[in-house]
Amino acid sequence: MGGIVQIAPLFWLENTIEDVEGVRPYSPLELAGRDIYIREGCYVCHSQMIRPMRDEVERYGHYSLAAESKYDHPFQWGSKRTGPDLARVGGRYSDSWHVDHLRDPQSVVPESVMPKYGFLENRLIDGEYIQDLLETHRMIGVPYTDDMITNARADFTVQVDPDGDWDGLVERYPGAQVRNFDGQPGISETDALIAYLQMLGTLVDFSTFTPDASR
Repeated sequence: MGGIVQIAPLFWLENTIEDVEGVRPYSPLELAGRDIYIREGCYVCHSQMIRPMRDEVERYGHYSLAAESKYDHPFQWGSKRTGPDLARVGGRYSDSWHVDHLRDPQSVVPESVMPKYGFLENRLIDGEYIQDLLETHRMIGVPYTDDMITNARADFTVQVDPDGDWDGLVERYPGAQVRNFDGQPGISETDALIAYLQMLGTLVDFSTFTPDASR
């Protein structure tokens, strides 16, 4: 009976995820960083779902919204926390902190059991297949436009070049952060990973967010 009460109403709803202002698809560099995050198994120790309980909200911030994960394939909710939840990690630490943390986690968090990921700085990426990646995500429902796909490689490159012509990038991906994330020449996997981490939890303005009471 409990299962029926929870599940049956969903068949009469056209959409179970409310639209939330600010939520957008990942930029090409952020998407590449997310793939690196998954490839390296970061999700095994870090969840990205803040439960609506007082201790969770006071520690991590506003509880997670379903809309924040609607473009995630797969989503990163999880239930295992060897390390802290990362749903609101964007902007919490500087880029240099993330670089140090990836190189030697214990140098910034002495009790950490996280392995070292400094090798990511030496793995340069050029975005050769980033357009194909966006097209694949569009096939499964992410609303990447033709303009986004056409400019995918250029957007991938310019996001780490604050002196470049990045106006189009920010227009296509509002709130995208543009800078050299790891401080080194070239675009490394560290750049992509930090770009992804620094946007997590930053797209929704919770000072103005009001939940939809009809849901």
